Amino acid sequence: MWGKRKKKQKRPAFIIRLAWRCGWKPGRFMREVLEWAEVIVVAGGLAVLIMTFITVRMHVPTDSMWPTINGDRNLLKADSFFVDRITYYFRDPKPGDIVVFRHPRLIRVRSVEEDSRADRVGIEAGEILATTHPATYPVYLGALPIFTDTALNQRIAALPNGEQIVLTTAEGNRYMLGTKSDDIASIEDLGIQLTVKNQMYVKRLIAVGGQTVQIEGEDIFIDGARLEGERFDQDYYSNDGRFQYGVEPTLVPEGHYFMLGDNSADSFDSRFWGFVPDNDIVGV
Repeated sequence: MWGKRKKKQKRPAFIIRLAWRCGWKPGRFMREVLEWAEVIVVAGGLAVLIMTFITVRMHVPTDSMWPTINGDRNLLKADSFFVDRITYYFRDPKPGDIVVFRHPRLIRVRSVEEDSRADRVGIEAGEILATTHPATYPVYLGALPIFTDTALNQRIAALPNGEQIVLTTAEGNRYMLGTKSDDIASIEDLGIQLTVKNQMYVKRLIAVGGQTVQIEGEDIFIDGARLEGERFDQDYYSNDGRFQYGVEPTLVPEGHYFMLGDNSADSFDSRFWGFVPDNDIVGV
């Protein structure tokens, strides 16, 4: 007869074997503590990897996507959902997708270069240029409200030479930064380094780079053709004087996207602040 096969001994946890290599022989109680610690660390590490590269839990803090998604302001319970980060590794975002992306919540002066234009007019580190939470306070370049650091740099670069650069911050301070010249193409060229804090937004993708978008008569037109389909069966508004994009035919730059909330009457979206760069897309 064959003898009974010996039961294979359980291999000690990695952290126990590491302790042995270091010359420490923990007792039974400490071994259990260390084994549980290893399980918690591994589980925590996996959770971080999943939340960073695979999925993230989201909710909409406003009613901007109602009735598709119930927000916190809705009388009904707010919807909670998971964002798929994987899909856009294999395909590009397309019109009709509900997209989660990063958007500036706070733009603050991080530092001011000594003897720069900004320093000479008294701009100081810590001043808030723009904020969208809890209310919306843009930075103004002349009379034009600007909501993102990208748009601010684009507008500075687009100013004609000789035009006065007038910056009004969210705190109400107005600064005369001299006239535009060839060497001024961004906020940094004025001596200002920015800190930008982002928050997650949820909107519907309407147009991609290279397309022309316009809202007219509560409908959306892409390259002159009315956008149709169940995903776009909403009333879209263009009658707010603060809207800068999409109320006239607006070309979406390559590598950028035009986003709108399904509840267009109560949505802070691309009509105000323009386009979402590809790098800011989180998932679908």
